Amino acid sequence: MAEQNPMLAKDVCKRLADKGVIVDRRVLTRDIGVLNEFGYEIMSTMIGHEKAYYVIDRSFSVPELKILIDAVQAATFITDKKTPDLVEKIAALGGAHRAEILQENIVCFNTRKHSNESIYYNVDCLENAIQNNKKVIFLYYDLDEHGEKVYRRDGHHYVAEPIALVFNDDNYYLTCYSSKHDNTANYRVDRMAAVESVDEEISEKALELRGEVGCYTEQVFKMYGRELENITLEFDDKFIGAIYDKFGESTKIVRTGETTLVM
Repeated sequence: MAEQNPMLAKDVCKRLADKGVIVDRRVLTRDIGVLNEFGYEIMSTMIGHEKAYYVIDRSFSVPELKILIDAVQAATFITDKKTPDLVEKIAALGGAHRAEILQENIVCFNTRKHSNESIYYNVDCLENAIQNNKKVIFLYYDLDEHGEKVYRRDGHHYVAEPIALVFNDDNYYLTCYSSKHDNTANYRVDRMAAVESVDEEISEKALELRGEVGCYTEQVFKMYGRELENITLEFDDKFIGAIYDKFGESTKIVRTGETTLVM
């Protein structure tokens, strides 16, 4: 009984009868009411003059929704104003009773949130441009000691070829390519203003870079500025946890002494 294909009450009764459960429509209505009280959310609609039922699909478990809510609470690029709205929408995915449980157990992180309320619009516009292989224009600013916007390039627009939106170190970035300068750059989405898509195709080079964006961001955000080198890192075994946290649990480590290891 999906939302797109509600089942008439008489058909529900027939399906139950086929399984050996005999009910009439009045009993069915009462039983569905009881199920709804327990949070199942069986909805009803009218098809002609007859009532039909369907079940809202809940694709997330409570722990999964809790993780998403905590991530929203901790994300600095989601503003104080947007955070509770998004949390409420995520919690609602768990059904009425689950939403109450999730909202009662929300941990308020001591996170310094950004103030750019256009972040949602920026992400939407940039993602559409990426999907449609279009260039974008935008203003880019810093904040002065008074928290006021100071626009770069004296307020002139940037024109860029978007490659990907990248989340790194609590911030959301637009990774893009410039055909004019033949280089790539990263811009914080919360520092962008007047973002618009341009009806102009991005270059073949930008399209190629999309396939390499994982490797590119690994180097750029970890500040590898020169030729890559293979190195051997020796460390005390008390730092094993830190090594795995930094480089991943698949990192190959070899013990070289009683308390020393290399990777």
